[in-house]
Amino acid sequence: MTEIAGLVLPFFGLIFLGYVTARFVDHPGEAMGWLNTFIIYLALPALFFKLVSRTPVEQLARADFILTSVGTTYVVFALIFAMGLFLRRNTIGEATIQGFAGAYGNIGYMGPGLALLALGETAAVPVALIFCFENAVHFTVAPAMMAIAGGRQEKPAVLAFGIVRRIALHPFILSTFAGVAAAFLALQPPVPVQRLIDYLAQAAAPCALFAMGVTLALRPIKRIPVEIGYIVPAKLVFHPVLMYLALSLGGDYDPIWIQTAVLLASLPTATNVFMIGQQYGVWQERASATILITTLLSVATVTGLLYLIRSGALPADLFP
Repeated sequence: MTEIAGLVLPFFGLIFLGYVTARFVDHPGEAMGWLNTFIIYLALPALFFKLVSRTPVEQLARADFILTSVGTTYVVFALIFAMGLFLRRNTIGEATIQGFAGAYGNIGYMGPGLALLALGETAAVPVALIFCFENAVHFTVAPAMMAIAGGRQEKPAVLAFGIVRRIALHPFILSTFAGVAAAFLALQPPVPVQRLIDYLAQAAAPCALFAMGVTLALRPIKRIPVEIGYIVPAKLVFHPVLMYLALSLGGDYDPIWIQTAVLLASLPTATNVFMIGQQYGVWQERASATILITTLLSVATVTGLLYLIRSGALPADLFP
């Protein structure tokens, strides 16, 4: 447990430091703009390029792994969406944000650093694949569902163009595809460029986690939704369990790939869920509360999962 604490505490400690700093230092929320720009446009893209560009090309073409992992995430989304729509009688827009709260984990800010530290460099490829393709689907589903809900009256062609543009030009996805191209062509950047990429990549996790803590502090809980009762266990327990079962049954995967996917599935609700709610004016305060509560509880659940993985109590493959 001492080793596991040494892995987890720095991550949640950085979130905590960001939270406390934002509580005691009086800066407007707009002050976060340049830090978020650095994280989204430079640090995390550098990290993903670095990870993917060093990966054998054949490992980047595992369509079965991509379909199983993303499909599992959307089983959770569909379940929470249906509960919100039919059980709670929410609108389609509200049920959509609830579905994302239960299925969209913090795979960008927390995922890469934690997976690489806990599982090693072998986790780089599944992290990049899950991040790239899951976000591509999220960027597609969110505007499509909100269009169905009537949140924005856009022509189908305009909506489709906006979705494709957002996916194609997102810095995370661009950097991942650049890494694939570099791996395919066996290209190595010049040493000064590689050092710059390394510096940016090393800054990604600390800056992202600190920014996450600040963001949580700037959005205090004003209303705890009833839906928390099933969204939180779905995100922190059901999602990783289902991911573990699906990948164990779904194909022949490296044990590290399975463990990586389960670890990413166990992460708390992404701050992007609040941003989607804010963009469409739906379920905003309650999304913020969900993010904070899942983040706090994930200290225990993620630590427990890492203990099971590192101790061997959780088999790497349920059906070897």
